[in-house]
Amino acid sequence: MIVTTTDSVDGATVAQYLGVVSGDAVLGTNIFKDLFASVRDVVGGRAGAYEKVLQEGKDMALADMTERARALGADAVIGVDLDYEVIGGDNKTLLMVSVNGTAVRLSR
Repeated sequence: MIVTTTDSVDGATVAQYLGVVSGDAVLGTNIFKDLFASVRDVVGGRAGAYEKVLQEGKDMALADMTERARALGADAVIGVDLDYEVIGGDNKTLLMVSVNGTAVRLSR
C-alpha cells in the first residue's frame, strides 16, 4: 500500500477515488515518563520515552487507516495528514494520534 502526503503518486494516475479513510490511536503515558520528561525540560535533552510513545501512536494510526483503505480495495492513500493532541485532565497523560487521507485505486 502506497501512503503519501502528496495528492498524486509518480508514474501512476488515480483511476478511482474511494473516499476518506482515517485511523486513530490513543495511548497513555505514565507517571514515570512524565517525571523524567519534566527533568529533561529543566536540564535539556530529548525525552526518549515520549518519542517512543509518539512513534508507536503514529504507527498504530497509520496501520489502522491502511487497513480501512485496503478494505475498500485501495492500493494507495493520498493526501495523508497526521494530527497529534494531548488529552486528559491536569496531568494530560493521553496522547491521541489521528491520521486521514483519501483511499484511491491507481492505474499505471
